[in-house]
Amino acid sequence: MAATRIDASGKLSTATTHVSFVCQKCHQPLRLDTTFNALGQSVLSELRAPLMSNSDDGRDSITQKFQQLSPMQYEEDPNVSKLTVLPSRSDLEESGFTLLGETDIGNSGNLSHRLKVCSALYDFMSGQSEMDHPLCEECTDHLLDRLDQELKQTEDECRDYREFLDKLNESDDGVDEAALDKELEQLRAEEEKLIQELERVEEEQQKVDQLIVAEKEETQRLEESEAKYYRDYAELKRSRIELADDQLSVENQMQFATTQLNKLKQVNVLNSTFHIWHNGHFGTINGFRLGRLPNIQVEWSEINAAWGQAALLLHSLARKVDLTFRKYKLVPYGSYSYIENLEWGKRKKKDEPKEFTLYASGGFKFFWDTKFDLGMAAFLNCLEQLWEKINDGNNMPYAIYGDRLQDRETHNSFSIKTQFNCEEQWTKALKFMLTNLKWCLSWIQAQGAKLGTNN
Repeated sequence: MAATRIDASGKLSTATTHVSFVCQKCHQPLRLDTTFNALGQSVLSELRAPLMSNSDDGRDSITQKFQQLSPMQYEEDPNVSKLTVLPSRSDLEESGFTLLGETDIGNSGNLSHRLKVCSALYDFMSGQSEMDHPLCEECTDHLLDRLDQELKQTEDECRDYREFLDKLNESDDGVDEAALDKELEQLRAEEEKLIQELERVEEEQQKVDQLIVAEKEETQRLEESEAKYYRDYAELKRSRIELADDQLSVENQMQFATTQLNKLKQVNVLNSTFHIWHNGHFGTINGFRLGRLPNIQVEWSEINAAWGQAALLLHSLARKVDLTFRKYKLVPYGSYSYIENLEWGKRKKKDEPKEFTLYASGGFKFFWDTKFDLGMAAFLNCLEQLWEKINDGNNMPYAIYGDRLQDRETHNSFSIKTQFNCEEQWTKALKFMLTNLKWCLSWIQAQGAKLGTNN
């Protein structure tokens, strides 16, 4: 279709346009059939036939549009026409359709007539139905299907209404108004009764609601009491567990203390405290040697310490058996222990001192100390008194005769004094003395319960 346009500069430009319509449903371009190029009187008569009960005014106005149109002669190519398109397009805007097309060569005179024919036809068709035209074939099929469904539903509804109307007419013939009035009265009485029942139920519901509120409050109180109970229970359980742990700990401590006590009861305390043994020719007490040899010169400090341990052991054994020595009193004083002479004030002998020492200093051969010799003799006398206290007709390993100790097997006796004595015999006498002291210790430990002494 050749068209003359006025561009933006005001000049005329000629172009060929193929004009087509779009579907009002899916907006797809449509190619019109050639039969729409002209409409005859027979077509107009068919279109005037009423399709539905629409107003005649709208149909007459559309018919007048068709009467104003007259068939036109087309060129050899019926799809091409020529039309000079002016800037004013009011006629096309009133139709409300969108034009799509391609550039082509044709007769401009046929385009205007064709557009008017198509626009009038589509306005007439749109006025006859609720759908806007034109429609494509696919959209038309969908429309027909939907109209068929609506028609079927309408027919079903009409059939149901007709059946209901027939039943209603049949029931109206045998209606007993008196029975209906009586039934109505019964229904009203039942309604009153139900209303009263409803009021009673509502009152009961209010009471129940109040009971529910009270029960909820009671439930809340019980929940709080339960929570408090469980807290107290958890606290008491925790305390019980702690007390059980403490009790178990005390029982373990008691068991341990009992075990240790039993072990200690079986231990010879004095024997452990005062360990009497020998080291070669020397008798030892707690590791301190007692005596001297020409080739082994024991320090006098060690000898004095050994005498201090021996004095403490003898004093402890005497207290254990509740013994008070005659004539003497032991004074354990470590390396400076001594023995008091209890008869010194009575006899007042000039050659007998008041205290007898158990310690000395200086060389053996040049030593001339009667206090030390008297102290060792007095110690031997106290040991003999202890044995007399605890013995049961038995003898000590080494017999004591004054200041001498005798070997019962060889009948050899050795003096415990240093005067007029040699180092070997003095050392042997000290060793015998320690042996007798150990015998006394063992005897007292074995017979402690029998003697009834206190620790």
